[in-house]
Amino acid sequence: MYHWSAGVRSDSPLVSVTLPESHWPNHFHLFSLSLVPSDTHAVRPKISVRRVLPTTKWRIIDGIKAYALEVTLTNPLPSSNIAKSELWVKGPYTVSVGGDELKTVLPGVVDRIMPSDEVRVKVWVVETSPSVPAAAFGGRVKVKVSGETDRVTEVFGDFDLAKAFDPSPATRDTPEWWDDAKFGIFIHWGLYSVPGWAPKGWYAAWYWWWMHKWPNPDNGFWRYHKEHYGTDVVYDDFIEEFKPSQFNASEWIDIFGESGAKYFVLVTKHHDGFALFDTKDSTHRSSWHLGPKRDFIRELFDAAKAERPEMHRGTYISMPEWYNPDSGAGGYGFGDWPGQLAHNAFDYSKLEPYTGRVPGKDYLRDQQLAQMNMLAYDYDTEIMASPWCDIGGPNLTNEFAEGWYPYAESQGRQVVMNNRCGDIPQFDTPEYTRFSSIQTVKWETSEGIDPHCYAYNRATKPEEYKSARTVLHSLIDIVSKNGNYLIGLGPTADGIIVEPVVERMLDVGKWLKHSGDCVYGTKYFFPGAEHHDLRFTQTDSTFCIISFEKPQDGQLRVGRDVPVMNGDKISLLGGGKAGEDLKWHLEGGKLVVDVPDEAVELVELAWAFKVEYA
Repeated sequence: MYHWSAGVRSDSPLVSVTLPESHWPNHFHLFSLSLVPSDTHAVRPKISVRRVLPTTKWRIIDGIKAYALEVTLTNPLPSSNIAKSELWVKGPYTVSVGGDELKTVLPGVVDRIMPSDEVRVKVWVVETSPSVPAAAFGGRVKVKVSGETDRVTEVFGDFDLAKAFDPSPATRDTPEWWDDAKFGIFIHWGLYSVPGWAPKGWYAAWYWWWMHKWPNPDNGFWRYHKEHYGTDVVYDDFIEEFKPSQFNASEWIDIFGESGAKYFVLVTKHHDGFALFDTKDSTHRSSWHLGPKRDFIRELFDAAKAERPEMHRGTYISMPEWYNPDSGAGGYGFGDWPGQLAHNAFDYSKLEPYTGRVPGKDYLRDQQLAQMNMLAYDYDTEIMASPWCDIGGPNLTNEFAEGWYPYAESQGRQVVMNNRCGDIPQFDTPEYTRFSSIQTVKWETSEGIDPHCYAYNRATKPEEYKSARTVLHSLIDIVSKNGNYLIGLGPTADGIIVEPVVERMLDVGKWLKHSGDCVYGTKYFFPGAEHHDLRFTQTDSTFCIISFEKPQDGQLRVGRDVPVMNGDKISLLGGGKAGEDLKWHLEGGKLVVDVPDEAVELVELAWAFKVEYA
């Protein structure tokens, strides 16, 4: 269920709302539509409290666990008043929340709200009485907005928090660090990296599956395997060919860090069931028991902890396995994944082996859940409250999460789980696509730097990888719409991230080093994320305008209303001394920034202008 808010400009009156046709295959269910009118008669700036949303985000403040209330404030005056600076809400104002059962320990701060805009602030609260369990507040609360002046005409709200702060796994919010991180690296690496091939438009990591799906000469996977390996070689023969002799965990971690990523997610086990960690006796189908006899997850996590302790560590695990017979035997197969041994793609009368299988295991409890627990408790994974899962299907995720969340919190860690592990998602995960508008709930797009797949594909030419410009623009666009970007890098079977990929990622990281203030830790701009080639982000005290195109003729022209006022300082990040404290003015109410060519030429890929509020 999604909640979407948007402003309707008063100079373009709302005439109608058009909903999708009822015959669309993806049905749209509208549960509620609320229209909040502007205040057209106000002569002073005004604040309205639109909503108070309890969250499970927490901090330790003065030794006490505090939870965040997300308070949404709006300036309800019509956008036609934007030109009247006297009708802007000018802070700083503090926002606090109080009630019979809670009190504020760290207020939120509002610096500026222009007419028709809204902002969200976090107010950190604790219980007022030890008899009230933490994260179980209820009743009604009041919101107070206060400042040094009395120019705000509405400062109180009264809100029902009868179901506030439910700490169960089903209602978990994404942690603050994940919200702020914005950019992650996704690694697909395993047996499928040995053939490392797929026709354009297909996933190389699904090599085994697609080879068997249509076992005939019209199938490119089937044909490729026959031509390059012959009909006697089965997928599990790649176990002995998986020899990552050039894998260097420190080099990988350094690439991630220098790319500007704040977290990484490593595929610990894909749908082929071959794991890259010590699976103990849940199965011996792993790199620890077979092939290289190494625990690659441990090596990578240890390197990250030692060399980039600020980088958050995550793990992906496939919930089902294509051809694991224990899945079918337990009745856990579904759809095209019945859980049976694969028939040989060239001789259907033969069954292929499932090397490393330990007989007598219940798939859900003894394998799937056991391996999720290993990753959570033995490897200190952070992005997988349950691992970054995939496909879904039968699972014991609820049972896993009931133990994992409190365990992580007892260590002072806040962890996160996506929407593919079961029925307790914390964020949505569009794949090789993205939302086209702001989503008020956090989300994450994942896609490979390869234009068609996550894993290494030897058929992809160096020039066909996404350019640094494309990767960066995707990141900025996604962040402006309240999302995170997880970019996939596919190493070769011997453990190398190929040079064209490294070059592109390092170029992205170079830009983020000077302009990351407009990406990391930012929030979306309620009136809209974009205008032509411009994207907008903001913090509590700054506003960013990021241009995908180089400013021309010594100026940046912003063709829409933005929250800039007299006295604000505007700089081009990465533009050196020439890019600092730029001259600017308004033409017809729209911002025009004078930008010296000297500053513009120092920057590549995108041009981030940071507005620091006076």
